[in-house]
Amino acid sequence: MSGLVPPFTLETATRKVRLAEDGWNSRDPERVSLVYTPDSRWRNRAEFITGRSEIVAFLTRKWAKELDYRLIKEIWAFTDNRIAVRFAYEWHDDSGNWFRSYGNENWEFDATGLMQRRFACINDLPIRETERKYRWPLGRRPDDIPA
Repeated sequence: MSGLVPPFTLETATRKVRLAEDGWNSRDPERVSLVYTPDSRWRNRAEFITGRSEIVAFLTRKWAKELDYRLIKEIWAFTDNRIAVRFAYEWHDDSGNWFRSYGNENWEFDATGLMQRRFACINDLPIRETERKYRWPLGRRPDDIPA
């Protein structure tokens, strides 16, 4: 991840966003937690999370509920040590109800490139299975599927 530290350029901020998307699409809470500072602070919807152990617990709960999760993140803006992204992801619950969740995140990084703050606003839209857009195999979004 050399060069993916503040201050960001368009190239490094865009790469940082794609790496974050790849991590979240892995649905591996331990792996994802390692890109955050040990004392990272989040607001995710109405939940407040502090530190890697709470991040792991949160993501474990999230991906136990949000099944067949597929995410696309896109850079919105950046400056110095901050990046703003917009995103959408699709998932279903254990009853087979599908959703597309839309949102925005504001990220702040420390000097080593670890995320120290994450603020997310998210809305869920119920969709029919036939309305799904994200149908690639679970895991990383293939490069030929645009953001």
